[in-house]
Amino acid sequence: MPAQPSLNLPTLTLPALTLRSRRDDDLPTLWRWLHAESDPEWKRWDAPYFHAAGGPSTLSLTDFTAREHRRAPDPHGRIIALDGACIGQVTRHEEAPEGGGWWDLGVLIFAPRHWGGGLGTQALRLWTDATFAQTGAHVLTLTTWGGNERMIRAAARLGFRECARIPQARAWAGQRWDSVKLAYLRTDWATGAMP
Repeated sequence: MPAQPSLNLPTLTLPALTLRSRRDDDLPTLWRWLHAESDPEWKRWDAPYFHAAGGPSTLSLTDFTAREHRRAPDPHGRIIALDGACIGQVTRHEEAPEGGGWWDLGVLIFAPRHWGGGLGTQALRLWTDATFAQTGAHVLTLTTWGGNERMIRAAARLGFRECARIPQARAWAGQRWDSVKLAYLRTDWATGAMP
């Protein structure tokens, strides 16, 4: 059998997506997307009915940085970092009553250029795993609206299942939209079973 010719093809690597604590060098990015942009695209998808009346904040980068330095680190939030650079954030909060085992998750990727390539799904997978590992969560939920099909698909890819749909609960852009809640049980996550 003749020897195969050697091809000098470049090695391709995917960017590394991680969840990490906030660093000082993240503050300009956070300030830009949360306060400086007048109408960021992410606000049209992340509960836009809450952001509709807002505009750019009057909070300066200096004031934002000072405020963030005074805050204690948030154990229930992380930066979504792509090759080390901040591209978004994840959050979680425990639903009342405390200790009941129900936590709601949030995922936000700021720039549209990072949408549609699986980064949100990957961030949600990491955050789901971390939340089950770091809390006494029995069930995790993710709440969105019927127009945010990307978020619904990302959650479904991981095995979250729709557990509530409140018809026409949200008004946005001259239309009524359903509120949608998806859930994942710890027992299903631990076994890798799709609910």
